[in-house]
Amino acid sequence: MVTTPASGLASRQLCQSCHPDHYVERGVCTSCHRGNPASGRRNIAHQQLIAGRYAAFTLGDTQKLRTGERLIDLYACRRCHVIGDRGNRLSANLDRSSARRAPGEMTESILNPVKNMPDFRMEKQQAVLLVNALLAASSRQKAASGGQRQVVHFDRTGTAGEDVFSKKCGSCHRALTSGLGGLGLGDAGPNLSGLLSPSYPETFKDRYRWTERNLENWLKNPRRIRPQSRMQPVQLTELEFRQLTDILTVKQPQKKQQEGQGRALF
Repeated sequence: MVTTPASGLASRQLCQSCHPDHYVERGVCTSCHRGNPASGRRNIAHQQLIAGRYAAFTLGDTQKLRTGERLIDLYACRRCHVIGDRGNRLSANLDRSSARRAPGEMTESILNPVKNMPDFRMEKQQAVLLVNALLAASSRQKAASGGQRQVVHFDRTGTAGEDVFSKKCGSCHRALTSGLGGLGLGDAGPNLSGLLSPSYPETFKDRYRWTERNLENWLKNPRRIRPQSRMQPVQLTELEFRQLTDILTVKQPQKKQQEGQGRALF
């Protein structure tokens, strides 16, 4: 198999030196697997390689792809990430990350999450399907590898422990926030990243979304809303509640951001 680059010169696909032909009707090897077909050296040829188990998304609307997309919704990945040009910008834009990172690295990031990322305790097979869905979403975004550079803060930027979330919520919860980065030390309660946004799971009573009013009623008396809840009422002044909702509100990015700060998940 050969490709014809813009220069008009044919270049050989060296992939077939080691791998048998398959799905030849879909074009060159890099159409599905990326990599560098111009080199016979394994470490160069396999750079950013998409292994077969991660290439299912290239076969179209399959059961595997649909399962991966359901997992993205089930685990509410968009509460922190942009996926398919939708979601919050609290952490790495996964359209861009999927375009430049090896899928295996992304799977490991899901199975062994960094600080402030929820530990989903996902099976590896599920993580592979989810990554397939991420790759599919990324491939549909024409500018996935370009655009504005994103700043991601995993550690808070203010005085540690002085904000209302850390004082009132942080012993049981964590949250990645727009203004203060990662807050909280606890894992007893759910991760509250993106709580006051459409991307957070609809886990309020009767599957309603979390709004400022619902959050206020919950904090006053959790067991009135969910009788089996183990959470105790949280006493907040009006000012403290305003500060808390401001922390948990996902702020829209500015048009211009400073570069060179923070780091991304993947």
